[in-house]
Amino acid sequence: MKTEIKPLKSINGEVAIPGDKSISHRALIIGSLAHGTTKITNFLRSEDTLATLNILKAIGANIELTNAKEVVIEGNGLQSFQEPEDILDAKNSGTTMRLIMGVLAAQNFYSVLTGDDSLKKRPMKRVIDPLSKMGGLFFGRKQGNYAPITILGTDDIFPIFYSTPVASAQVKSAILLNALYAKGTSQITEPYKSRDHTERMLKYFGANIEEKGTTVTINGGDDLKGKEVFVPSDISSASFFIVAALIMENSTLLIKDVGINPTRSGAIKILKMMGAEITTLNLRYLNNEPVCDLLVKSSNLKGVEIKGDIIPTLIDEIPILAVAASQADGKTLIKDANELRYKETDRIKAIVNEFTKMGIEIFEREDGFEISGKQKIKGNCTCESYNDHRIAMSLAIAGLIAENPININDFDCVNISYPRFLDTLNTLR
Repeated sequence: MKTEIKPLKSINGEVAIPGDKSISHRALIIGSLAHGTTKITNFLRSEDTLATLNILKAIGANIELTNAKEVVIEGNGLQSFQEPEDILDAKNSGTTMRLIMGVLAAQNFYSVLTGDDSLKKRPMKRVIDPLSKMGGLFFGRKQGNYAPITILGTDDIFPIFYSTPVASAQVKSAILLNALYAKGTSQITEPYKSRDHTERMLKYFGANIEEKGTTVTINGGDDLKGKEVFVPSDISSASFFIVAALIMENSTLLIKDVGINPTRSGAIKILKMMGAEITTLNLRYLNNEPVCDLLVKSSNLKGVEIKGDIIPTLIDEIPILAVAASQADGKTLIKDANELRYKETDRIKAIVNEFTKMGIEIFEREDGFEISGKQKIKGNCTCESYNDHRIAMSLAIAGLIAENPININDFDCVNISYPRFLDTLNTLR
């Protein structure tokens, strides 16, 4: 199905962005591991998070969606799960598959995890390797690297001291969840610090966990206690509207209750380096997460170089930063972003292909791309979403400033993270 995006002169108003996807996943999992009641408000009800919820229910978690944005979990602790009766389906969610692998590897039963065609193409060995060292037994396709993954769990988990080859919150989180069951202390060190929602939430629920630089230390066997969790608005989802307001003339946008975790807010830092007028208002902390309102105004942006240890803090925002770069003064170079090739699609190739189709001058690199600025977006074309929600939404924002409408195929993939994206956009027209 094609979705048409028509050009727009400006966007103004106040917008509430859906809850953070990463935090919603983790609240479901950690709440199910805890003893007692966990109440999650502003929960993101999307295809990805529902995949996590349904898998947890299939292994015995007592979870109820009390309304569209609220979940209540009656947790019975680390040892409360049971062998599922069927294959567990993570759908399109890499977060679901990798984090749940950390839980299932510590259960003394048999389970199988699968996903959609896209997820079956994403590598799992980076998670399987450390979890295997901790005692789990895994079997997968193509030398054990791809789903479906068979897991023979164990209740005898070994602690681990592990250095990850890449900075990955999913790998780190899978190890941390598995380490909750270990008899002793585990330590994970990354080359760069990846997003730390799991560490913050585990500490909030009562785990004995410490962070120092890029190293996280956790003691196994601690009893987690149910908590109330408010899920802040997703900064990755907010970034599409932030960039839209910045690159469209005479635009002012107030975005409420946005999570600005420093391991996730690299895009804000980069946009400010580019000259963006973004003001932080009403800063506070909710369940260990920094939250604020963001006031965004039209800005004259300039090209920058994006590389190094900031990349893990904005990896999901690179597609929309590329749109901003196309309207900045001068060239923008993005490198050290090889991880983009292993997302829902090869995002480097997808961005280059579709930007070129829209008339944007962009050059592909092995680890990123180079974009010329101050470009006119011609539009009058049909773009591919590659069934990747972040590619689809980035193309939609580019379409707002095109000279002619654009069409995007399979735009409904945005339901993975932002089911009402077009509704939000239409309120600002």
